[in-house]
Amino acid sequence: MKYSLLACTLLFFTISIAQELKSPSEFLGYELGTQFTRHHEVVDYYQYLAETASNRVQLVEYGKTNERRPLLLAYVSAAANMQNLENIREAHLKSTQGQSGADKAIVWLSYNVHGNESVSMEASMQTIYALLTEKSAYLDNTVVIIDPCINPDGRDRYANWYNQYKNTPFNTDPNSKEHHEGWWNGRSNHYMFDLNRDWAWLTQVESRHRLKKYNQWLPHVHADFHEQGINNPYFFAPAAEPYHEVITDFQRDFQVTIGKNHAKYFDAQGWFYFTKEVFDLFYPSYGDTYPTYNGAIGMTYEQGGGGRAGLGVITRIGDTLTLKDRIAHHLTTGLSTVEIAAKNAAKLNEEFLKFHTSKNYKYKSYVLKGDADRLKALSELLDQHEIQYGTANNGTIKGFNYATGRNGSMRVSDQSMVVSTDQTKGTLVKVLFEPDAKLSDSLTYDITAWSLPYAYGLEAVASETRLPSNPMTPWKVHTSGDTGEADAYAFLTDWSSMNDARFLADLLQRGIRVRYAQKPFTLDGRSYERGSLIITKADNKGNANFLADLGACAERHSKSLTATTTGFVEQGKDFGSSYVEMVPKIKVAVLAGNPTSTYRFGEIWHFFEKQLHYPLTVVDSDYMNQVDFSNYQILILPGGWYGNFFDKDKLAELKKWVANGGKLIAMGGAIKGIDGEDGFGITLREMGKDSTETAIYPYDEGQRERIKSAITGAVFKAKVDNTHPLAYGYPNTYFTLKLGNDAFEYLDGGTVAYIENDTVPISGFAGSKAQKQIGESLIFGVEQHGQGQVVYMVDNPLFRGFWENGKLFFANAIFMVD
Repeated sequence: MKYSLLACTLLFFTISIAQELKSPSEFLGYELGTQFTRHHEVVDYYQYLAETASNRVQLVEYGKTNERRPLLLAYVSAAANMQNLENIREAHLKSTQGQSGADKAIVWLSYNVHGNESVSMEASMQTIYALLTEKSAYLDNTVVIIDPCINPDGRDRYANWYNQYKNTPFNTDPNSKEHHEGWWNGRSNHYMFDLNRDWAWLTQVESRHRLKKYNQWLPHVHADFHEQGINNPYFFAPAAEPYHEVITDFQRDFQVTIGKNHAKYFDAQGWFYFTKEVFDLFYPSYGDTYPTYNGAIGMTYEQGGGGRAGLGVITRIGDTLTLKDRIAHHLTTGLSTVEIAAKNAAKLNEEFLKFHTSKNYKYKSYVLKGDADRLKALSELLDQHEIQYGTANNGTIKGFNYATGRNGSMRVSDQSMVVSTDQTKGTLVKVLFEPDAKLSDSLTYDITAWSLPYAYGLEAVASETRLPSNPMTPWKVHTSGDTGEADAYAFLTDWSSMNDARFLADLLQRGIRVRYAQKPFTLDGRSYERGSLIITKADNKGNANFLADLGACAERHSKSLTATTTGFVEQGKDFGSSYVEMVPKIKVAVLAGNPTSTYRFGEIWHFFEKQLHYPLTVVDSDYMNQVDFSNYQILILPGGWYGNFFDKDKLAELKKWVANGGKLIAMGGAIKGIDGEDGFGITLREMGKDSTETAIYPYDEGQRERIKSAITGAVFKAKVDNTHPLAYGYPNTYFTLKLGNDAFEYLDGGTVAYIENDTVPISGFAGSKAQKQIGESLIFGVEQHGQGQVVYMVDNPLFRGFWENGKLFFANAIFMVD
């Protein structure tokens, strides 16, 4: 009798709460799934829940986007848990230090990382409502953290576009305009970056804000909600191979446990789904892998739909896929995820503790040395990940040498960095620093190499010994903003990093004239390399604030300046020589719109505005014929699919502009748009065909045969002519991230970075046929054309904003090549 009374009481309480809280449809004034909700309306609903159910919902704004939209987290749990939320968090994090005692499951649900995968934010509202009403029992021992929209800027871009162009009522014909977004689509954030590939690199403001909160919780389970093509059924865990080798047996098994629970609900409804295909767990910067490498069960959920689906669309087999259907599917997996976590809270806590206490990786320490600015840039990334590091002791260490690809030794000092796997984030350290991640399957969804020593251009050794280090946070660079002697003739500084490029850009923006050395020189007993910056008083005599402005710039960029009282060098070329050139005043334009890739355009846009801090004019392909390019000294063609975009007349105009002194920077796929008989002098090598190999193979093996001709983001060792202005500041080798098998012949007199005959990747996967293709091929080069130049960048030095070592090549293309 008592049990029946208690059950009735709980049922009455649940019904009362359900009646008290408005559903998303009731709050918004339309049935969820019949319109796309704008971001501010979703924010309003979450604020309403936080006010109405304040004992069970806590809403936190964790940052703002580039377009000033708020980024939100909703913490949802039973009232007793919410009153004790901070203690629950602290107890959970103690597990990372080997202390047991936590008993709650922590589940994080992330929605709408891709803006035009538009069902996610809608589903988040229905999910939180269900958790607060009929599924509230799940919250008794579980804290659910909901990010309703990781990418508000992209989401509103899509919703606003769709609301403008949809038919009324909506049209399910896939040929209708409402199913065809334009070039400026809603998938990416403001700068056209894919936020689902930025978890590890943190180039974007949304990622940096989010990670601060993520590190405060490090959940047991993280589900990332996506959409794929309209003709695909639903994908959920378990993931496809390859799984990274650090992923534990429990993490693998629990993916199966969750997948089977989802399948139970999908089977009951007759919904189609697939598992163990396409979406792997390898590349570390996804919303499933990054959490996995931090101890979570990280998963991607993929609903058919995306930007083409709209409110409803006819699929290939004649079914109608509606937004309501898509919401129902994401709602089901979201609730199923929370349900299975709640049922396994004790096991999740037990295994999370094990994840953070049992590590026995081959390499115990990673030791790095090199340019101080590059080390500082790396340290800033590590600080954001809360990865600990320190300085080395003077001496010689042995281990795997990244430069040679084999065991060797390296001299280190107290200016060298040591990063150990013996720390809370030790697994993440292994994944980000290991020389060559082990692949269980070459068919992968993304790049297969990313090792940070290569990405940052640092000498490194991976040691099997736990090396002692001296803590240093943050990493310090010796600086001086003091310009020295007031009667100095000039001020000198080096050119070897992206920070130096920012310093130069700042000087130019403030009207300070700067020269650079085209030959090495020695002055006052000190040697200076090519590219060194020379700032003379004579060049800036019209600037009354010259010394103060110069000193402020140096302080701002942590640059040391050396004053000299003479331009008469001891070795090399004097400052009045023609080999000491003035950095020219430049205006830069970049092509946008079709035929460029939004990603490749976005990388350039972000580079100028958020990294270099130098003005950039964006010229859309729709009106480029109306632009007078004589007003610009540089035109950048981002990678893309150019086809016949540059017809004979356009190409003739482009060649004329270059011949008259313009500088064209052609990147990736743009190069194939300007080569050929009517184009510039670069030559594409066609993929060779080996007559000794049969072209006959079983149909089922076709994908694996094709992968032989592919390069899936692998690192290759390239040779560098560092006497060329495009390579100032570089040693004679460069580790390039190659993303495809395009191979171009060496240039006559302008080959700067190139692959020789050793075409085995130093890290990552490259198919056997592709390796044969890229021998003796160009990476970066410059062709003189009349009074101007064409800079070719076959590989992308700005890829996803994280390949730090490539950025100086791009800065050289802007400022040094003349």
